[in-house]
Parts: sequence; C-alpha cells; structure tokens
Amino acid sequence: MLAKTYLKNNAGAVAQKLGPGLITGAADDDPSGIAAYSQAGAQFGYGLLWTMLLTYPLMVSIQLVSARIGRVTGHGLAWNMRGQHPSAIVFAVVGLLLVANTINIAADISAMANALSILIGGPRHAYTVAVGMLCVVLQIFIPYARYVRVLKWLTLALLAYVGVVFAVGISWVEVLAAVLVPKITLTSEYVTTIVAILGTTISPYLFFWQASQECEEIRACKADQPLRRHPEQAAKQIRRMKIDTFAGMAVSNAIGFFIMLTAAATLHAHGALEIQSSAQAAEALLPIAGQFAFLLFSLGIIGTGLLAVPVLAGSSAFALSETFGWRGSLNLSPLQGVRFYGIIAVSTFVGVGLGFSPVDPIRALYWAAVVNGVISAPIMAATMLLASNRKIMGKFTIGGPLKALGWGATGVMAAAALVMVSHHLLSS
Repeated sequence: MLAKTYLKNNAGAVAQKLGPGLITGAADDDPSGIAAYSQAGAQFGYGLLWTMLLTYPLMVSIQLVSARIGRVTGHGLAWNMRGQHPSAIVFAVVGLLLVANTINIAADISAMANALSILIGGPRHAYTVAVGMLCVVLQIFIPYARYVRVLKWLTLALLAYVGVVFAVGISWVEVLAAVLVPKITLTSEYVTTIVAILGTTISPYLFFWQASQECEEIRACKADQPLRRHPEQAAKQIRRMKIDTFAGMAVSNAIGFFIMLTAAATLHAHGALEIQSSAQAAEALLPIAGQFAFLLFSLGIIGTGLLAVPVLAGSSAFALSETFGWRGSLNLSPLQGVRFYGIIAVSTFVGVGLGFSPVDPIRALYWAAVVNGVISAPIMAATMLLASNRKIMGKFTIGGPLKALGWGATGVMAAAALVMVSHHLLSS
C-alpha cells in the first residue's frame, strides 16, 4: 500500500528520471532483436532463457559507463575516442558501426512493412518506403524535447510481448528449472546463437546512443552542464543515470526473456524450429496461440521498430559527426544540421533500399548480430579505458564495483566470441 501511494504521488518525478537509459533499453528489443530471440526460443526451447539473466548486469555496467562518459565530458564516445586513439582505429570502429546499423535498419524496416502487410494487407514494398520516410521526418522535423517524449511512449509497445505470454499456456516450473539449472550444450549452433544473443542485446550502437543522449539532455536544459565543469551537479545526475539505466536495461532484458519464452512455449513446442523473421514469428503464432497473441506480437513489431530505427540512424549520425568534428544534435534545425540529418536520411534510405534487394536482410541480420558480439569486446575495452582516464573524466573516473563489472562484461563478450571461433575452426 505504501509503495502504491509513493508511486502515485511521485510518478512525475520517477518519469523525469527515465530518459536515455529507458529509450536505449527499449530500442534494444527492435524487430531484429525480436527475430533473434524468437529464433533462439524456437530452436532451443527454454534452453537459452538463462542468457537473459547473464546479460542484465553486463548491459547495466557498459551502458552506465557510456552514459557517465557523455554526462561528465559533454561529448559522445566517438569524440572522446578521437582524442585518445589513432585515427585508423576510430575510423575502423565507426565504419563497423555504420555497416552493422544499416543492416539493422534494413531488417527492422522490412519487419515493420511485413507486419503491416500481414495485419491490413497491401504491398509490402510501399510500406517499406512509407516507414522509412516517416522515421526520417520524425527525426529531422520534430524538436528533440518533443521527440524524446514520443520515444518514451513508444516503449509501451514492448508490453505486447508480456501480453502474448499470458495468452498462451506456460509451464512455469519448467521455465524456472531451465533458468536456474541450464543444460548447456557446446555445439557450434548453440554457441553461435549465444554470441548472436549477446550481440543483439549488448550492441555497440547502444553505447554510442546513450552517451550522445546524455549530451542531448545537457543541451536541452540550460541548467545542466558537463560534470567536469560543474561537479556540484554530480550527485543528482549520477543518481538519475543509475535509476534510468537500471530501469531501462531491466525493461530490455525482461522483454527479451518474454519473447524467447513465447517462442519456446509455442513455436518450439509445435515443431516450428526455424524462424527467419519477426513477422514470420507473428504469423506462426496465429494458428498456435490465436488472434489475440498474433495481434499483440504484430503491433509490438511496428511500435518497437518506430522506436529503434531512429536510434540506429541517430547513433550513426552522432558517431560520424563526432569523428569528423561536424555539428551534431537532434536540437539543431534542419539547416543547422545538414550533415548530421543527412547521415540519418542516407542510412535510413540505404536500409530501405536493401529491403528491395535480393539480399536477405534477416539472414544478414543474424550474422550482423554475431559480428556485433565479436566487435563489442574491443569497443567495450576502448570505452572502459576512456572511463578510467583521469585526463578525460577528471575526478569522475570509474572505480570499484562498476569498473570491475565493466571489465568483467568485456571479458565475457571476448570469451564468448573466442569460444565460437574456436568451435567453428575445429569443426571445419
């Protein structure tokens, strides 16, 4: 009763603390992530549910470190890396980010178009163009302060996946046993899927986005300043970042868990072991779980896609603008941020174009998730070095549990990638 009264009286204050972390976490469960989680549940049943418990502390640590760099310095990750690492390394990191993001955008837009076509009929390619144009217009012409409120509301689309679970029968005893006592099989397919889950859950674009969004929050509020210049704001802002990041990553992992659980309890249980896209997962649910589950799952694909595509395109724009020293902010007018918004438009429309090509964006996406899982470790290491550098962070360098957990997360990502590569080399 006390908790309910507190939430009722302080809902506004709690909502104010939720921003970059909540949006980052929600954007992680994009249609491409839905496809990866659905495939994991369909192929291995409850066998990989335990990974969602593992990824939560890993996500929290690296996202909190990224947010701290942005809030302390007032600049994003690429800007800070540019001052500390050789240009070739920075260009390689940003180049990999751009390629992976564009493939993700293509897969997400295709999934949204497929979901619309399934729900209301009509040509998928027309929806592909319309969705791409909508995402570009939203980012270019809506001011950041208003735009971020739209993104917060779109996170409610994630509740669709919770609804699906309660629309189908679940053996919770089996679920608990699978989570607490996992049966790990070190086959190439199993290990590769783990790396794909890690890659789609702990993705480099999320590091860049959350750091840049802390900078956007500073620009949007005149009273807020980078902590290196105004350390008196540190206690309030660091507390806010912790609440925001812990909540955002909890949303992300809980929804990923429910998506995998839904696929395991429906698709895997009925022998549908191979899912090529999130839209296919929604279609497969129709005869198994009924119209309600199908509708919730399909609407969730559209809502999360509208949230994730701007995050993907925006993270590319922030990274490239910081690398070349261009003005980059969602607070800029279209004329002030021609290059910045140009990157958003180009990356989005290239993604739209891939939807028309014979290249299968969903299959490419799966391997993009695997690549993300491989390249995340060195990017995380570079981020941890930035956060530990007193020249950059001043007295706000990370230490204690956060530093230990951040390096631990980096080690887990590196170890998973090495095990996967070793398995493939030994089996070839």
